[in-house]
Amino acid sequence: MTRRHSPQILAFMTPFPYSIDVEAPLAEAHAFLRDRQIRHLPVTRDGLLAGILTDRDIKLALGPDLGSPPERELRVRDVFQPECYVVDAAEHLEDVATTMAGRHVGSALVTRGGKLVGIFTTTDACRALARVLRERHPQAGPDIVA
Repeated sequence: MTRRHSPQILAFMTPFPYSIDVEAPLAEAHAFLRDRQIRHLPVTRDGLLAGILTDRDIKLALGPDLGSPPERELRVRDVFQPECYVVDAAEHLEDVATTMAGRHVGSALVTRGGKLVGIFTTTDACRALARVLRERHPQAGPDIVA
């Protein structure tokens, strides 16, 4: 596949992701992630992207050996990661996946014109890989097992 034909992240991201305000109670964010069975939640401040909160961040903050305050006393601002991987919607899938693997991160927040338009997670990457493989190697028929 030539660079010119490399797909953009826009084609593989999850559009219109959920987000939560930095001042929200951590218990609310934790329940939100659990109820929707998601692991990454963009964080906003005054409607602008401020970072990301992951289920791992919450688990680390609430770990038994940290002596943290109870979950009901914490806010998203106490736990979220302001430094996160942000890409433009026109970025190429190959570049985003390569950077995610190199940085060992589980998601990229996708923006257009500085506004959050999507999220690309490792789950999206697996779906993208499956799609690309199906397109490149269509099955000729049922597998024959010896």
